Amino acid sequence: MSSYSFQRYDVSAAGKWQANGSNGSTSKPRSGAAVDINEIFGSQTFSLEMMRERLPKNVHQSLLATIDLGQPIDSAVADVVAIAMKEWAIEHGATHFSHWFQPLTGSTAEKHDSFVTPNRGGGAIYNFSGKDLIQGEPDASSFPSGGLRATFEARGYTAWDPTSPVFLVENPNGATLCIPTAFASWTGEALDHKTPLLRSIEALNTQARRALEIFKIKDVNKVYSTVGAEQEYFLIDQEFFLRRPDLMACGRTLFGAKPPRGQELDDHYFGSIPDRVLAYMTEVEFELYRLGVPVKTRHNEVAPGQYEVAPIFEHGNIAADHQHQLMQTLRNTAGKYGLVCLMHEKPFAGVNGSGKHNNWSMCTDSGINLLEPGDTPHANMLFLFFCTAVIKAVDKHQDLLRVSVASAGNDHRLGANEAPPAILSIFLGDELADIFDRISKDQQTSSGESGLLGLGTPVLPPLPLHSGDRNRTSPFAFTGNKFEFRAVGSDQTISFVNAVLNTIAAEAISEMADQISESIAGGSSLEDALHTAIKETIKEHGRIIFNGDGYSDEWTAEAERRGLLNLRTALDAFETLSSDKNKALFSRFHVLNERELQAREEIALDQYYKTICIEADSTGSIARRIVLPSAIRYLNDVAGALDGIQRQNLAADGLAAVMQDLSDLSNDLRKACDALKSVNFQHEGASVREKAYHMRDKVIPAMTRVREVSDELERIVAAEYWQLPTYQEMLFIK
Repeated sequence: MSSYSFQRYDVSAAGKWQANGSNGSTSKPRSGAAVDINEIFGSQTFSLEMMRERLPKNVHQSLLATIDLGQPIDSAVADVVAIAMKEWAIEHGATHFSHWFQPLTGSTAEKHDSFVTPNRGGGAIYNFSGKDLIQGEPDASSFPSGGLRATFEARGYTAWDPTSPVFLVENPNGATLCIPTAFASWTGEALDHKTPLLRSIEALNTQARRALEIFKIKDVNKVYSTVGAEQEYFLIDQEFFLRRPDLMACGRTLFGAKPPRGQELDDHYFGSIPDRVLAYMTEVEFELYRLGVPVKTRHNEVAPGQYEVAPIFEHGNIAADHQHQLMQTLRNTAGKYGLVCLMHEKPFAGVNGSGKHNNWSMCTDSGINLLEPGDTPHANMLFLFFCTAVIKAVDKHQDLLRVSVASAGNDHRLGANEAPPAILSIFLGDELADIFDRISKDQQTSSGESGLLGLGTPVLPPLPLHSGDRNRTSPFAFTGNKFEFRAVGSDQTISFVNAVLNTIAAEAISEMADQISESIAGGSSLEDALHTAIKETIKEHGRIIFNGDGYSDEWTAEAERRGLLNLRTALDAFETLSSDKNKALFSRFHVLNERELQAREEIALDQYYKTICIEADSTGSIARRIVLPSAIRYLNDVAGALDGIQRQNLAADGLAAVMQDLSDLSNDLRKACDALKSVNFQHEGASVREKAYHMRDKVIPAMTRVREVSDELERIVAAEYWQLPTYQEMLFIK
């Protein structure tokens, strides 16, 4: 039986973890103690195994039919499930339950209700009914709705999602039972990210099963997307975080000169993990295993202080829920080690930003990966069909994929030589690209021999050679049996991203299935009909395929010649969201109606505007109240030293030059602050769209100027005068 060893290092005087098995919970291990992974994995979830043990057989089967086949749940079944959940939760120390949902803020929300209910005798009992489980009624007025709900219209509903397991969140005095739910308004419109995701999964299921019928593949009850989202993040010492008002308010540094050494030596990537960080990672993994999150890898990322964790593939809906649990666990655990976890896309200027690589594929409940090329991809009709559908979907809906990852934070990252460009393209690798090119030209196709890679010495074993290399400059790359969408921001939810991927894939599959069916009805064989469909699709949409350097200027020019979109900023992308094309797409597959789609555009613009507002106010405040006083104090002392030297009739040209630089930069900083204040208080325009554009075009350049002057001051002000922790300190202290 396999086991993993977990160890926690406590930076406080208290020392190491002590085991606590109270309330039946799985205790954290003592230092060096082996832990049975089978015992802890999913121990904080009301899993399928737990359901099987605690529910009557007929109830268990009914619930499985809901989970696996989408059948409606009966209220009587819900009552029995609720009782079993309550008993299990109370055994683990739970006193409250919460409907846990994903509002349009991009994070999660929860309202805790006690299990305790007074009885007639003056006492109290624990109570939790099927009604409590199925539906909650949180106040909807304070969440973003994009005009779907007026402020005075408060009613909203949360609805239990039985396809995602409930879980426990512990605190020092107990635990809370968290129930994954959808969130909708009183009028029935989606106010969350889960609802469109679930709708898109059903759309993909319907269209993919239609296609499988054409290929005469039976015994498939369900097709769903699988997702594995890699998570990049930074860790800094908590002391530095608390001394950086910009990090506390904005999640990123608004000031900071580039250190003499950053990531230039490429020595941090995959390097040895520092002890404190490794201890932190180990506890994070332990907590995630208990929640059933299948994290697999951990390593140093490119930038100093940057790290990554990645899970194994899961059902797309569960993967999205697990991503939120992973991010919350990373944040919650950091404080125990005197650290703070930063997930902003660009917390430090001039060093690598953080993304979230969204690995996406399609799978049947019978275990077929529809994007598995096999040993001979040119002869794998199923793979060629679904891969072609994805190519068509990405080309046709470049705008939607771009808007799904658009945010003020991700604008700092996309397009730089550290992340994929804002131009969407697909990397297939040489072999696949050649196969599709030959099909489009009616040429004979074949698959290249992958063979073995010899390493030049008999001591080292020969390695299987993949048919294609990887391309880290591509925003949408085929990587063996899945597509990796690399443009997602570190702090973003993957729910909307995958709702878009599922929906555009469903449309492409539907249109290609229609074309093939019509050809077969006209007398063509399946092989001929498929060949024709692929040939015509690649001729129309093959422009999206690009295997070269996505960072190069040549690609930007080439993409323009091909007619590909280059939506450079988030605002450029937001403008495309509620286009007629996109309204028709989401409406056809019942993923988002017109009002829901327009609401999301309004919310995106509002969040962009408010984000820059907060950053601009923070920039002005820090520059005036921290940076400028530091420079003035140093200038004052330099002036005193200069006066003393001159009285001694000594040469002081160098000191005078320093004083002049300090004076000039201090004056420049004040002027830059005044200019920022002026444009930031104008807020030109009446609509949120006009205000957002004012922020991008006027306020951000003014903020940039303040930073430029401040960073020049940082380079000459003596260290003991500079109050803000520097990049050198924050990135290199482990």
